Amino acid sequence: MTPVGMKFTVLQASADTLGKSLDLHWELLPGCNMKDPLVHAHPDAIETYEVLEGDMEFYIHDRWIAAREGDQLSVPKGVTHCFRNPTDKMVRVLNTHQPALKMENYFEDVCKVLDKLTDQRRNRFRMNLRTMLYMSVLMNNYRAEIIAKNPPDGAIKALGWVAKLLGIRY
Repeated sequence: MTPVGMKFTVLQASADTLGKSLDLHWELLPGCNMKDPLVHAHPDAIETYEVLEGDMEFYIHDRWIAAREGDQLSVPKGVTHCFRNPTDKMVRVLNTHQPALKMENYFEDVCKVLDKLTDQRRNRFRMNLRTMLYMSVLMNNYRAEIIAKNPPDGAIKALGWVAKLLGIRY
């Protein structure tokens, strides 16, 4: 799975762990998520990270935390978080969601939406009204797995409703 700026590889799918976890390997390109990281929470899952290579930053609860190779972080259920790669080097991360819920489907759908919205000639993704409408439909389809905090959940709900009225699907 390859959205703009990152690559996700499933190491252990939900089916492999009987739903207990989803284990992913990430590669984050330099500058990934620097402009508009999705600040979010997982209402019913714990998310863990292990930085395998490079340096990056995690926003957990209300502050940014620097992390480097070998660091491990855990985000409890319901805690607001996001991540970014502020460096000029690739970062590799082991990421786990426990339980898996439908996060594997969420990541697959994120890739579909971002592929649809990315300017393939320039390999550039732009946040605009069209993007927000598509992402709102996506986020509303996975409310048990992930809830946006910034942009606010109320805005995601409202935009998702407008998008459905307009017939937007991914």
